[in-house]
Amino acid sequence: MTGNYIACHHCGQLHERSALVSGQRASCVRCGTVLWSQGVLNSSAWLAIVLTALIAFIIASFMPVGTISAVGLKSSSTFLEAVAATWRAGYPSVAIMCFATGFLMPLLDVLILTWLLAFSRKGRRAPGLNQLSRWLHLVRPWAMVPVFMLGALVAIVKLADMASLTPGAGLWAYAALTFLLTGLSKLTSERVWLLAEQDGAVKNIPVTIDQQQLPLDCEVCGQITMSTEPEASCQRCHNHVHFRKPAHKTRTLAILLTAIILYFPANLYPVMINTTVLGGTASHTILGGILELWNLGSWDLALIVFVASFVVPLTKIVILGILIGRSAQGRRDTMMRYTRMYQTVELIGQWSMLDVFVVILLTSLVNFGSLMSVRPDVGAAAFGMVVVVTMFATMNFDIRKGWDQVDDNIEQPDYQPAPTAPTFS
Repeated sequence: MTGNYIACHHCGQLHERSALVSGQRASCVRCGTVLWSQGVLNSSAWLAIVLTALIAFIIASFMPVGTISAVGLKSSSTFLEAVAATWRAGYPSVAIMCFATGFLMPLLDVLILTWLLAFSRKGRRAPGLNQLSRWLHLVRPWAMVPVFMLGALVAIVKLADMASLTPGAGLWAYAALTFLLTGLSKLTSERVWLLAEQDGAVKNIPVTIDQQQLPLDCEVCGQITMSTEPEASCQRCHNHVHFRKPAHKTRTLAILLTAIILYFPANLYPVMINTTVLGGTASHTILGGILELWNLGSWDLALIVFVASFVVPLTKIVILGILIGRSAQGRRDTMMRYTRMYQTVELIGQWSMLDVFVVILLTSLVNFGSLMSVRPDVGAAAFGMVVVVTMFATMNFDIRKGWDQVDDNIEQPDYQPAPTAPTFS
């Protein structure tokens, strides 16, 4: 059976690719995951949004996020100045994490999209398409501009009782950039390849379903590659593809245990230390920061920080632990529930970086020498590592292995393609 197929990334079910009309989306008939959708925007429209995001990114990165006035002095800071201040304060690990997630990864994301779409809209294959689309797939989860934007709002509230703060052009640019990047999050590497197909720049390679071979699904371009081996190179973009991620539970468990170990110093040690003109020094843990927001009357932000800093990390750890221990039950309804749990972990993964961004911004803004200053502490480094490590754990887990047991409880089910289930979004 020869044709164009697509596989569900969450359960592995093969589907025949069918034409969709504008506003329609194709869902997996097995687990309900949205496979792809036919949006109303073409490559040119997407490129316009990307270029707007690039302009907003430049303004956001190099204009002050805000200016504070205290004891007759003023201090302002851009995001990059906040990173530099954190480095000088003796915490290069925190500075590197924030620079990568708040500047480098979002910049690469936008630049790659600009390059690929500029060629696609003209019906041309972009030079470096294979490598750049792989990079896009890799950097996308680590671009955390929306998290920094929320962190900036929390920092503003924290400063309200100690100084007068004026929002800067950088803050408004970050607000616009957050809105734009949220829309661009739908433009995954697979979607870029689909747009390139529609523009005639690339083609989907038809494959012949052979029961003696395994269908290898490429997460970068969506191409199916049939192979007798459990791993090979994608026949379209040459990305290294696996039938299933090898030793996924062992690797996920090892990474998860690392996250659990780091979680204790992240919550027990201070994330920042505040020094005042009287020589007093106050240390703040994550819980202390939440209580401070509550006492200031910002119960809504306190709740957001509580969810991001406590609920989200614990939820990720608990859910991944459940999936490692119980994701091979062989029941469809159970796997449907576990798949939704895994999708939740994927969705909330980056939001725990909120407190780390708050710390670096306060470090840069509250910088009046011996009069008043804020510096990061070991808790910020540990908490940032918890976020990074739990995200790696999520990426290493393969939920499809549990679905393999649903099909008659055998390791190699009969991989017959199914028709997609088109719906209107």
